[in-house]
Formats: sequence, C-alpha cells, structure tokens
Amino acid sequence: MLIGFAGLGRMGLPMATHLAEAGHSVLAFDPVLQTAPLGLTLVGSANELAQAPLTISMLPDGPSTMDLLFSGLESAGSEHLHVVMGTVGPALVRELALASPVAVIDAPVSGSVSMAEAATLTTMVGGSEEQFALIQPILAEMTAAQFHTGPAGSGSAAKLAVNAVLAGLSQAVAEGLLIAEAGDLDPKAFYTVLRNSAAGAPYVDYKEEAFLSPETAGVAAPVSLIRKDLGLALDLARSRHLSLPGAEAAYGVLQDAMAEGLGDKDMAQVLAAVRLRSGQHCAVRQAV
Repeated sequence: MLIGFAGLGRMGLPMATHLAEAGHSVLAFDPVLQTAPLGLTLVGSANELAQAPLTISMLPDGPSTMDLLFSGLESAGSEHLHVVMGTVGPALVRELALASPVAVIDAPVSGSVSMAEAATLTTMVGGSEEQFALIQPILAEMTAAQFHTGPAGSGSAAKLAVNAVLAGLSQAVAEGLLIAEAGDLDPKAFYTVLRNSAAGAPYVDYKEEAFLSPETAGVAAPVSLIRKDLGLALDLARSRHLSLPGAEAAYGVLQDAMAEGLGDKDMAQVLAAVRLRSGQHCAVRQAV
C-alpha cells in the first residue's frame, strides 16, 4: 500500500521504517531530515504525500499538524484517510475531523523510543469501527497493541490520561527516593524493594537506570514532551471544571525541571527538580 508519513523524529522514523519493512511503499516528509533510511522515499514537500490514499503524522504539536492537513493535504480529497499519531489533544482532533478536507482519526502511542524501534508501542485509536478495522492491520506493523477507544479524539483523551498517570508516577518515585535517602537507605537497595513491592508497576521496573544512573541512561521521553502532554490534560480537565491536584503538582515540578534546562533530559529528571526544591526549602529554614 502507498502510505504517506509526516514527521521523522525519534519516534516517527522507526515507525515509518517498520511500515517499509512490512512491504508498504512509504512517502516520507520531514522539514529537517535531509536523508532517509533505505526503504523510505523522502519527498520535498508535504503536498507530495497527498498522492497516497492514507497518510500518518507523528508531528510534535497542533499547529504543525493543522498545517499539514490544511496546506499539505488540501488536494487529497475526502476519501483520503489521515491518522494523527502525535499528541495534540482531543479538542483539536475533533475540530480536524469536522473541518479538514480529508477524513481524520487519531491514534497516539504510549511508549518510548526504544519501544518504537522494537515495534512494541501501544496505540489508542479514535475513529469509527469501520475506520479502526481498516487501519488496525497497518498500526499492528508499528505497534504491539491497538485499542479502539471510541470516536475521533478519544484516542488522544486516552493518551493524555495515561501520561497524567506517568507524570504522577515519576514524581512519586522521585519523592520515594528522597524519603529513602532521608532514612539512610542506599538508593539501589531501595529501588530493588520498590520494584518488588505493591508499587512495582512495569514503569518503575524499566525506569530504574533513568532514576539511578541518568548520566548513562538514554532519553525515553523528555521532560518537555511529558510537560506538554500534561498541560493538554490539564486544559481538558479545566474545560470540564475538574480539579486534579496531583496533576497540578506534577506539572509544577515539570515546570521547575524546564526552568533548570532539563527539557531535553528524560522525564525521570523530575528527581533533580524535586532535589532542587528540597535544597531551597532547607536554605529558607536555615536562614530563618
């Protein structure tokens, strides 16, 4: 099948490559990337993607996704199906599904760069049952699990909810480490206990190196990305007059991490932000 793919970043590139490896002809566009791996056909403009009956975007934000749909794919026609796999928020997806010149569904993913490379991501798909049946086999070539969550926009709502939990988990692990250190526990010994305790979620297990040895661990999901997603989640909550004190607190810590120049570091670096807050509080108490 001829597929257009926009956005060849750290997540998008391996995802597009999996499609090519599965036998699809992939037209790939990225305004920054100058060369693409063997198997992908790099095109010079987003407009060239319109010749494919199906396009996928893995773009970083709403404005770039809107520009692709209303400028790049304006000639594709109403039979064209576009899958928004970047995290842009449910409100924008619903708006695009109503106003875009092409049919739009969303299928954001949960997982890290290494999971994108291994095709073990989870995707949450918002669209009709017919659209899900059409796209599911293609998504299965990039992801390990595909869930139909409801109409367009519901996949993005699910993704924001998942990342709100991840942000809370990151902060909870960071605070647990500080409590353990305050009680004179070795961080490594505590983490072993944590992994095997009632709190030992899979996330806790695979983030051990990121928390304990950040200088050698890779970046699975940067602080800037999780902060963006949590901000979208809070926007959704406020639109429904919801109070989410845990998410608000986690967002504040992520803001601190951004202010310290940690935006490109792994989200486990909330530990550094919490340490900084602790040091500031200690300084204030000593001054008093």
